[in-house]
Amino acid sequence: MEPLLNYVGGKFVPARDERTREFLNPADNSVLGLATESDAADAAAAVAAARAAFDEGPWPATPPPERAARLFRLADLIEANAEEFSRRDTLNNGKPRREARFDAADTAACFRYYAGLATKPHGQTFELSDPNMTSMTVREPVGVCGQIIPWNYPLLMAAWKLAPALAAGNCCILKPSELTPWSAQLLFQLIDEVGFPPGAVQLLYGAGDPVGSALAASERVDKIAFTGGTATGRKIMQAATGNLKRVTLELGGKSPIVMFADVDPDVAVEYALFGIFAGQGEVCNAGSRLFLERALADKILPRLAAAAAKIAVGPGLDETSEMGPLVSRAHQQKVLGYIAGGREVGATLLTGGESYADHRAAGNFVPPTIFTDVPPDAKIWREEIFGPVLCVDTFETEEEAIRKANDTPYGLAGAVFTKDGSRAQRVIRRLRAGVTWINTFHFTFNEVPWGGFKMSGFGRELGPHGYDAYTEVKQITTHLAPAPLGWFRHLG
Repeated sequence: MEPLLNYVGGKFVPARDERTREFLNPADNSVLGLATESDAADAAAAVAAARAAFDEGPWPATPPPERAARLFRLADLIEANAEEFSRRDTLNNGKPRREARFDAADTAACFRYYAGLATKPHGQTFELSDPNMTSMTVREPVGVCGQIIPWNYPLLMAAWKLAPALAAGNCCILKPSELTPWSAQLLFQLIDEVGFPPGAVQLLYGAGDPVGSALAASERVDKIAFTGGTATGRKIMQAATGNLKRVTLELGGKSPIVMFADVDPDVAVEYALFGIFAGQGEVCNAGSRLFLERALADKILPRLAAAAAKIAVGPGLDETSEMGPLVSRAHQQKVLGYIAGGREVGATLLTGGESYADHRAAGNFVPPTIFTDVPPDAKIWREEIFGPVLCVDTFETEEEAIRKANDTPYGLAGAVFTKDGSRAQRVIRRLRAGVTWINTFHFTFNEVPWGGFKMSGFGRELGPHGYDAYTEVKQITTHLAPAPLGWFRHLG
């Protein structure tokens, strides 16, 4: 079984000690393949290649139209290989094939968006108080960028990191999750085919410690961008202090969905399910806390539980599956532990809660699970579970809904459902979250920024903000009629 290889300096190479790690199919825990297992020395080699490519190579000086042309070409190749990308992410991550297909299409769209943005104006000119002076700003690439992505969107998160960074002229080192390396290999085969300059974009497989931590600590890396858990985000932020590198963190969430009684019950049921059970709940912005106006709760809670129990749970390659397995056995056990903890503190289990005893027992499946009557200090209410577990609460007034929704250390996402437009605007503007929706959930667009408040991180990805995050602003001031200053008496 040939292992997946790192991509460093324009070549596919094994780890220096040639160690490998198995990666699995979470639907049955069978071995899909091997990936090279890097260490800190491999990370240093990738940093050195990226450093040379940025400081001495052509990519930062490549005219934006040429950078855009390569990104457009890469988008075309991703689109042409979309079925293979979706197959790999379905087998390696577990998500249903329909979701993986969406990810592949959105990945191509993300590279196209930033290819287009690369050629747009990014500077400003300024009128100054001195008429003999003029000033302008330009945006320049940050430099060498370490980019660490999670296992829940293996292909799409690579695009969110690489596309804006490369469009702006940076040199990148991408580290995928060790659990889901498969689609990254195909992506870098296409990157190699496009012909980026050696060192402009690199791939490093391996564990967060030592590989990710080495990138975060390296004083030769100018920026670190991380998507993942809040605890790891803290460590990365601390490691980055050595050279005060730029940091973007997109971390956890415990996102609220607030539904008022005037919502169509059919809409309420489907969006409540979609908010938490899409992606098996392994989504940073999952709508894991549902707040129902009491009159609506009486109408839909029985329907919600019955509908959740009927969700088709199975291997992602089965086209009838609506929810797949969790990414690993360890993560499955962690989620089941949260569920057991919910029962222990007296929360009411409406549906789900037990692992499967049928053919799915070989995989990492957890059924759609819904709790009500959850104590507000319970772990399942306060902590990010990152699985298909929904906690439901009720409210009487708008003020109560806002207070409960904001009672969390996280602030990534939130939504309001109501037919009253004024109320929707009042409530959404008071939710402490960076990504919000009215009468919808989950839908994400390359054109608008993504990121959180509070412990959900800082910085933004996507949209023009995502491009700007990979640039430094330089001021250039010019004297139009230079003449002696007369500042020093002995000179005049």
